[in-house]
Amino acid sequence: MCSKPDEDVTQTLHTIFHEGLDLYNKVSNSNEPTNSPQIQRDVQKGIALLEQATRLVSLADIFSKNEELDELATNDIQYLLLPALLGFLTAKLTSRERKEVVEIAEVYFKDFLQRTNGYKLSNYHFNKPEETVDNSKKTDFELLSMAVNTRANKIQKYREHKELKEHLNNLKTNVENEHADEDIKRKYFLTMLRVFIHDVVDELESINMEKPILEHMAAVKREDAPKPKRPPPPPLKPIIITKDAAQKAVYGAGYPSLPTMTVDEFYEKRVAEGAFPDPNKPREAKGGAMSLQEASLAGISLNDQQDQEEEETENKEERDDEELIARMRARDEYRDEHRRGWGNRMNRS
Repeated sequence: MCSKPDEDVTQTLHTIFHEGLDLYNKVSNSNEPTNSPQIQRDVQKGIALLEQATRLVSLADIFSKNEELDELATNDIQYLLLPALLGFLTAKLTSRERKEVVEIAEVYFKDFLQRTNGYKLSNYHFNKPEETVDNSKKTDFELLSMAVNTRANKIQKYREHKELKEHLNNLKTNVENEHADEDIKRKYFLTMLRVFIHDVVDELESINMEKPILEHMAAVKREDAPKPKRPPPPPLKPIIITKDAAQKAVYGAGYPSLPTMTVDEFYEKRVAEGAFPDPNKPREAKGGAMSLQEASLAGISLNDQQDQEEEETENKEERDDEELIARMRARDEYRDEHRRGWGNRMNRS
């Protein structure tokens, strides 16, 4: 029997996941340009929701490498879509360099296909760099046969994809019925997964063609651009920030292909990069006032610091410190000669 916290996590996960899925569908079906402010807001909000759903899936320990598809609960099947949805939304980001965006999306897509391969929903073959085929040694007849087979495979995949989408639309109508049984829902989720498998494979093929172009453009840009005065900021990476090492182990188990780090590790990394202040080196050492954040990180109370300064001033007054007395007399003389409000003529000549 499930405990109350588990029920709360499941309900929250279901709500967040479907909010993110609705935003994905909204962005995918919109006629607005991808770089429009509204589309970009929806993309970023959808990514945030789906990342949160990913953390909840990891926390609930829904998936395991040792289980079969039949062992998955019907409502849990839909959460296999998370990396695919994150990949498609990430690929639509326009606020970062395109090369960086493509690389992050590729991580999500491959993670999705690794999972569907594990549940025997797909048989995607991940090519290694050394497995590239050398077509220069093939005869004209072999090259022609390859072209014919490739075209036939694409036509076959297109037909399968079209049939799956039609079947998905029919199942969706039945699923929206409040009396739909679990078997209908399971078929609906599995059909949705198979549709996304086709879409992700096509997207990876596009990425493989786009990456050499982006690498060439980046190389040309590096050659033409003047040397920057300061190093560029570190590239964006798909990371999951966790509260502590225990949660890091839990979240990391959910999506091992994505690097994870605790909050402390993340802060130390940013301090090393110079983006965050070092709590061990307060700004007072540099001659400036210490901020509240720096004082907190350094374990210093600004109120205690102020009390200490007032106490030092009183001690100097008791010792008749000449420098302090001269400064106080100069301040009193200035106030006598410059009464408050004298400088404000109220626009009168």
